[in-house]
Amino acid sequence: MTNGSGARPGLTLAAVAVVQFMVSLDLSVVNVGLPQIAAGLGFSAVGLTWVIHAYALTFGGLLLLGGKAADRYGRKRVLLLGLGLFGLASLLGGLAQEPGHLVAARAAQGVGAAALAPAALALLSATFPTGKARIRAFGVWSAMNAAGGALGVLIGGLLTEYASWRWVMFVNVPMAAGALALTWRGIAAGPPIVRGGRPDVLGAVLATAGMTLLVFGVVRTDQYSWTSPVTLTTLVVAAALLAAFIHVERTTAREPLIRLGLFANRSVAGANAYNLLVGAAMASAFYFMSLYLQRVLGTGPAVTGIMFLPFALGVVAGSVLAVKLGYRLAPRALLVIGGLLTATGFAWFGLISPDGAFITDVLGPSIVASVGFGLCLGPVVSTATAGVAPHETGTASGLLNSSRQIGASLGLAALGTAAHHRTGQAATSETLNDGYALGLTLSAALLVAAALIALTVLRRTSPPSRTEPTDDRDLLPVQD
Repeated sequence: MTNGSGARPGLTLAAVAVVQFMVSLDLSVVNVGLPQIAAGLGFSAVGLTWVIHAYALTFGGLLLLGGKAADRYGRKRVLLLGLGLFGLASLLGGLAQEPGHLVAARAAQGVGAAALAPAALALLSATFPTGKARIRAFGVWSAMNAAGGALGVLIGGLLTEYASWRWVMFVNVPMAAGALALTWRGIAAGPPIVRGGRPDVLGAVLATAGMTLLVFGVVRTDQYSWTSPVTLTTLVVAAALLAAFIHVERTTAREPLIRLGLFANRSVAGANAYNLLVGAAMASAFYFMSLYLQRVLGTGPAVTGIMFLPFALGVVAGSVLAVKLGYRLAPRALLVIGGLLTATGFAWFGLISPDGAFITDVLGPSIVASVGFGLCLGPVVSTATAGVAPHETGTASGLLNSSRQIGASLGLAALGTAAHHRTGQAATSETLNDGYALGLTLSAALLVAAALIALTVLRRTSPPSRTEPTDDRDLLPVQD
């Protein structure tokens, strides 16, 4: 069996799995090293969040352009280009000498990830369009996505404590090189899926600039109140840029980044809204828990990473369970169950205390939240790309990744600001604990909202059949 480009499914799945592991690992591997990064380069408390924002905003803002480029110029070509840029940016980030250098490298990493992530996911969707093979493929993708995100904390802790925080950047270099070699040999080059006009670069710039200003305005409320002229002006300009992006997408003579009519598909709209809230909650929770363990409980980076290991294993277990339940439950049901289970774990995290214990404050909620999160990963991807025309698969994949990254940045900005206000100027163990607890509780609220969106927006569908489809009609979900 081969896909339209002549790629072999097994090698394609292996290449995509390695790529997804690397991209997921990159964000979480940095989290555990944040205190050491701040001390080594002189970041302020608020400025430190831009190590996360710089990556998430360029990644999320340019993903639509990356998806369109993958469709137009060829998925393998764009994937190779993104891997090369990602590896080079990781090398430069590890060599950073000032805060600005690291933030710039993280932004460049985001650009590379914006090219490689939608190309890889589009290859997976095209190679495994439906049936048992699709469920298995997305199960593997989910497991690698989860393992990279969660194991990144363990790897980051070990590297930070026994080598240097710089190795949380350097670790990506050999991985990118290996993924590049596997992609070069394992995926056959195919013709572009579409041959239209040139991609809409202006739209990508407007979207990225608008989201960056929006996050900047929210983060700066630690210095300027919400009603101050500085904050209001920043938010108004951000809104204007985002409105201009929508206008350009509707009127551009070039190939628009996204056909706005895609959002008329309830699966696409619902899955992306769900993913945005999940991204906001997960990024914030990882950030708060990493700082809680190190700054409140005084745990070292390596032990902090080990404490996150149950979370990693739980997500993988949840992803495997989602594959098995995928034959019995519709994707919407898995999204609701997974969202509520993860919300329960995060609400439990919100009960942390300055003298907390590993079993009650970390292990217990980690198991509950991680299994729930694992249940969500595969179904949300499958839902967001099901029923989408082949020539828009890359765009739909980019949109899904974009919603998660933009959600991560917006969530961290909003919840981080709320936690900072709760902590106040006196950063003691008690006040820091109060701030992190608030952020974790708000993360739980976001996941409850995500479950409500899945319940009310997504249509009810039948579970996939265990038999392979025999014609194109079987590629579409069966709706009530």
